[in-house]
Amino acid sequence: MWNHEFALSILPDLVKAMKLTVSATVVGFLVAVLIGLVLAIARRSRFRVVQWSTHGFVEFIRNTPLLVQLYFIFYVFPQLGMTLSPFAAGVIGLGIHYGTYLSEVFRSGIDAIPKGQWEACRALNFSKGRTWLGVILPQAVPPIIPILGNYFIVMFKETPLLSAITYVEMLGMAKIIGSESFRYFEAFTIVGLLFLVLSYPSSLLFRRLEERLKQPYLRKNNT
Repeated sequence: MWNHEFALSILPDLVKAMKLTVSATVVGFLVAVLIGLVLAIARRSRFRVVQWSTHGFVEFIRNTPLLVQLYFIFYVFPQLGMTLSPFAAGVIGLGIHYGTYLSEVFRSGIDAIPKGQWEACRALNFSKGRTWLGVILPQAVPPIIPILGNYFIVMFKETPLLSAITYVEMLGMAKIIGSESFRYFEAFTIVGLLFLVLSYPSSLLFRRLEERLKQPYLRKNNT
């Protein structure tokens, strides 16, 4: 049966673990966005070796489990001379895994830019940096914001996997509390509610961000 006093007593530990979960998600997502963007641009390289290498890397990561990748980074890297903290291994694993998925999202947004935009940049003798940062990405990113938001929420719900590499996030803390007190009902219920409380506002935030980014984009296209 539910015990209010026990639930209140474990709440501070679960909230502290929630902050660790959010930290891993936010940092991991930023790493994923950076990796995804680099991979998407690399796949448009004029060098076939770069295209094939990038394609092979994306397919390899996407077709192997995230948990295996986390184990590899946390347990195998030290044997190669690189020891990482659970947090660092977790955000790198999340960043690489979801970066390959985001690369496809970025690629779809970039491919949607009309050829005329690229030709106009070349005609105006824009540098590659100015072409990407000033013309292509400002148009390619707004339409893919909802998809990026979905991946952010999916990544957030995947963070319990980090407990496998000793990173004590919310679910890991709930397991510890349950094993010490033999009361799992309150701990897992609170963790489920915390995931809901954080996931739903995040989806609303991304929806609002999408609307805010769309407005200047639409005004620019209508002028």
